[in-house]
Amino acid sequence: MILLACSLSFMISIIDYQRMRSHTVESNVNQVNAIEDMVQQTLQTVEKVNYYYNDELAEQMRRASVQLIEKYEENPDFSTWDFQALKEKYHADIYIINQSNTIIYSSFLPDMGLNFNQCCKKIAKVLENRRKSGEFHHDGIDLEQKTGHVKKYSYMATKDKKYLIQLGVLLENKAVFQEFDFLKANHDLAQKYPSIEEINVLNIAGKPFGKTLSGKWLTAERREAFNEALTSGEKIELEGEKDQRQVIYRYVPYKSEYDYGTTQQKVIEIIYNQSVIESTLERNKQIFYIQLFIILTVTIMVAFVISKWMSRPMYLAFHDSLTGLKNRAAFDEMAREALDTHEKLALFMIDLDHFKTVNDCLGHDSGDQLLINVAKTINKTVDKKGEVYRYGGDEFLVVLYVSDREIVSNMAKQLLSAIQQAINETNSLAARHVTASIGISMRPEHGRDIQTLYKKADIALYQSKAKGKAQYQIFDQDMLCSTVE
Repeated sequence: MILLACSLSFMISIIDYQRMRSHTVESNVNQVNAIEDMVQQTLQTVEKVNYYYNDELAEQMRRASVQLIEKYEENPDFSTWDFQALKEKYHADIYIINQSNTIIYSSFLPDMGLNFNQCCKKIAKVLENRRKSGEFHHDGIDLEQKTGHVKKYSYMATKDKKYLIQLGVLLENKAVFQEFDFLKANHDLAQKYPSIEEINVLNIAGKPFGKTLSGKWLTAERREAFNEALTSGEKIELEGEKDQRQVIYRYVPYKSEYDYGTTQQKVIEIIYNQSVIESTLERNKQIFYIQLFIILTVTIMVAFVISKWMSRPMYLAFHDSLTGLKNRAAFDEMAREALDTHEKLALFMIDLDHFKTVNDCLGHDSGDQLLINVAKTINKTVDKKGEVYRYGGDEFLVVLYVSDREIVSNMAKQLLSAIQQAINETNSLAARHVTASIGISMRPEHGRDIQTLYKKADIALYQSKAKGKAQYQIFDQDMLCSTVE
């Protein structure tokens, strides 16, 4: 509770500080907003023009891909292919991507050995889907990983799904691109406005169009902001340094109306300086630290008092005081959450046979110690595979988050063995008389709601005891008839 209260207070303070900061920089940001709109409009214009030009080019790439697939069927040994000759024939770079998403052959030699699983995990997932579909796919405006050159890519899997044949057509040489060159437009904007350091358009892997990279483009902080903008669809701003000057990195998500697949989403990176407002921000920061200290101090004191007052009753409401396991109330509450979260699960009903003998002969203290040992054993055996509850008396429930019969049976055997060992280690009388029986029902095979699963696990437990105890039974429809008899 203290941590939650501090977190909420800290978040509220951060939000308040950001509001004050935003008010300070509003005049500067208005200019950046206008530039942002211009960049988006330019990019949209380029994509719109390429969209209408796209059909003809995509069809050419599709025909080339089909011919290369046929070539592969005739000669699957890529080492014998003349990729430079094929490039000249189809006016496109050719890439062969294996099942590890690595380029193993290409007419574009700098990309040889490029592993998408390592460099571009978002793209790797898309490649896997395209490999499985076996259909022809083409993207809109994309970039060459190593050079930043603007290209259009297509993908088609071989019939055996072992390889993806990727084609890449350089768009920068096309007249339509040169007429609407968004790279030049962005450069001109950065030159025109003194507050703008740089403008870049990044693909979903965080690579900038038009730039040759020798290493990573984004630092860890910038990568985080970029990913947040890409996934949330909201603008993200980050303070940092560029050439030993304080700047702000703004990441603006962009979703194309004309591109699809991996090129539909991009992020516009605008880097602008903040020298004008730096001193004001510093004063605001000092005020923020003072307010944050006061708020956190008061919050910690209040939260500590409240948590001390409420924690013990809250714990006992959902936990068994003897064994420390979650109790019946917790099961009734959490079972609904488990059903909402897990489509498949198994419900184990565990009952100790002849447990009354221990209480009658050795006393309730010995019986309690046996229950404690059994509870610890069940909890340790199940571990993180499910949840364990003491439902009442000598009855325990286990919710296991699987419904595979073999796994369920193995878990039942482990539980029977572990429980018996715990009984044997407790005392000799218990070892001679007490065993465990288990009844099991599974979702969705035996029902979907907890009441039905509980009833059928109880029936299976009854059958387990009727057949001699010290065993487990998985519910079967025939048990309903035998129970009635």
